[in-house]
Amino acid sequence: MKGRTVADLGKVDLTTVRPLASGDGWRVREILCRSGPKDPVFEEQHAWVSVSAVLSGSFTYRSRNGRVLLTPGALLLGEKDASFCCGHEHGVGDRCIAFSFDPALMEEVAADLSGVTRTDFPTHRLPPLQRLAPLIADAQTLAEQPGLRGAEELALRMAGAALSGIHAGSARPVTASDERRMADAVRLMEARLVEPLSLGVVAEELGMGRHHLLRTFRKVVGESPYSYLLGRRLILAAERLRMDGERITDVAFACGFGDLSEFVRRFRARFGVTPSAYRSRARPGSAGTDVAHDPNGSGRPPWKSSFPVLSGLRNSSSG
Repeated sequence: MKGRTVADLGKVDLTTVRPLASGDGWRVREILCRSGPKDPVFEEQHAWVSVSAVLSGSFTYRSRNGRVLLTPGALLLGEKDASFCCGHEHGVGDRCIAFSFDPALMEEVAADLSGVTRTDFPTHRLPPLQRLAPLIADAQTLAEQPGLRGAEELALRMAGAALSGIHAGSARPVTASDERRMADAVRLMEARLVEPLSLGVVAEELGMGRHHLLRTFRKVVGESPYSYLLGRRLILAAERLRMDGERITDVAFACGFGDLSEFVRRFRARFGVTPSAYRSRARPGSAGTDVAHDPNGSGRPPWKSSFPVLSGLRNSSSG
C-alpha cells in the first residue's frame, strides 16, 4: 500500500497539522502528534524535502538511511518522496515545526554554501547542538505568531543549517563584490523602507538567490535583512513620534507596520518604553527627556548609540 504523504496527516485523529507560513518554494506547519506506545505505526511519505524542529516529546524515525531517536532541540531531516515511519514506543506525543522545501530551493541554498555539493541527507537527524538553539527558539516564536514577518528568512536559515550540518564546508571570506552588492541591497531597502518588501523581491532586484542574499547580508552588514529593516523602521517611527503630533496608529502604518500591537511590542523591546511614553519623554522640557534621549550620558540619542553603522549605510543610500 502506498504511504501517506505528510499532507495527509491532518486526516489522522492522533495528529493535528496547522499551517504557519508559506512562500515561493517553502512552507511551514506545526505538527502535533498524540500517538503513544500502544498506537499503530503508519508508513508515510515526504512530499517535499523536510527539515523539522522538534519542540517537545521524543520519538523514533525510520527511513532509508536507518533509524534515529529524535529529542527536543534536534532537527529531523527527510528527503523528498522518501517513505518513513515514526514510532512512540518511549513516550506519548511530540510537537514539531516542519519546514518543507521544493528541491529546487534546496539546490539554490546548497550552491551558496561553501563545500556543500549535495542536497541529500545521509543521516536523518542533527542532534540538539548549541548552535541550533536560536533556530529552535525562532521556530517556537513562529508557532506562537503564525505568518510572522521574517518567516522566509527563518525557513532559509533552517535549510542552510540542515545542509551545512550534514555537508559542512569552510566559511567564505567577505569580498569587495559582496560589499558592493550589499551596499546596493541597503540602498534598495532604504528607498523602499516603509513598503512591503520580501527577501525574494530584494534578491531578484540584485540578481541573487534568496539564501545567498541572507547569508551575505548577515556577513557584511552584521544582521539579517529583516532585522535591518525592522530597526530602520523603528528609528523612523521614533523620529516621527518626537517631531509630529500624529496618532500612534498613523505612525505605525506610515512606518511600514501593518499591525499596531506588533509595532508597540517591537518599539518597547527596542527602546524600553511604549511609543506613547517615548513621545511624552521626548518633548522638550519633559522631566523624562534626559532618560529617554541620553541614558548613557553620551550626548546622543540612544538609537544612534545602538546602531553605529546606520549613519554610514544611510549615506551610501543617498548616492
